[in-house]
Amino acid sequence: NLTVLNEFILTGITDRPELQAPLFGLFLIIYMTSVVGNLGIIVLTKMDSKLQTPMYFFLRHLAITDLGYSTAVGPKMLVNFVVDENKISYYFCATQLAFIILFVNGELFILSAMSYDRYVAICNPLLYSVIISQRVCHVLVAILYLYCAFVSLIITTMVFNLSFCGCNVISHFYCDTNPLLSLLCSDTHEIQLIILILASIDLITSILIVLVSYLLIFVAILRMHSGVSRHKSFSTCGSHMTVVIVFYGTLVFMYMQPNSSHSFDADKVASIFYSLVIPMLNPLIYSLRNKDVKYALHRTWKKICNVFSI
Repeated sequence: NLTVLNEFILTGITDRPELQAPLFGLFLIIYMTSVVGNLGIIVLTKMDSKLQTPMYFFLRHLAITDLGYSTAVGPKMLVNFVVDENKISYYFCATQLAFIILFVNGELFILSAMSYDRYVAICNPLLYSVIISQRVCHVLVAILYLYCAFVSLIITTMVFNLSFCGCNVISHFYCDTNPLLSLLCSDTHEIQLIILILASIDLITSILIVLVSYLLIFVAILRMHSGVSRHKSFSTCGSHMTVVIVFYGTLVFMYMQPNSSHSFDADKVASIFYSLVIPMLNPLIYSLRNKDVKYALHRTWKKICNVFSI
């Protein structure tokens, strides 16, 4: 019963008609807030001379990854609320999966790089400009993107080179690995093992970098004699750790749980958090509570007003 599939059907978040309009409005607001916030961070950290530091360089790339995977998921998910049958072509499904893997993996390692950046800034402030130079930042981010693109290409190619059964209904609101694997007629043990190994390597490596960095940061903070310095350092670490826990927690919940307890409904809830809610929250957590970004936003707004007044 093998068939050549040209398209898939996405089931969406819910099939209850009375919830379609309210959820469409809610997620449209969330997605637009995410787009505006992350685009604002990208433009602001690129244009303002006071934000040309490694910390804001990594923040800009965090915003790029947030914008990347929220845009890969958001528009197609919103379509699901206004059409009877949300179809997605075979190749667009593969493209969506590839971009999601690329940007989600990218966010993992950008968060790790930000942890290391904070470690150097707090524990080795005198050598900060040497260790975290502009060249190091660019090389590090380039390596991260190349590696994530390589992983994305491997997984996407392996999934879409296998044979799908006649059923083309994906129990999700976007093309994800687990729902796609459930439609395969081919033996999936090999690819499941490869995905598990790659996911484990990425998660464990990035989590170890975060944990070791923050362990050393906390040790350095405890040795500080100034209460003001301690409070400032803890405040910076607290915001970052909140996002790390939520983001890493949802990914571990989705991709590292055993098949016997796997639930596509639970996946949908977790996916909403990491694909839409977290990209909306990150600009708020990392920038609106930051005085440098507030001042930069104020300066940019004054320039815009001056241009229009002329």
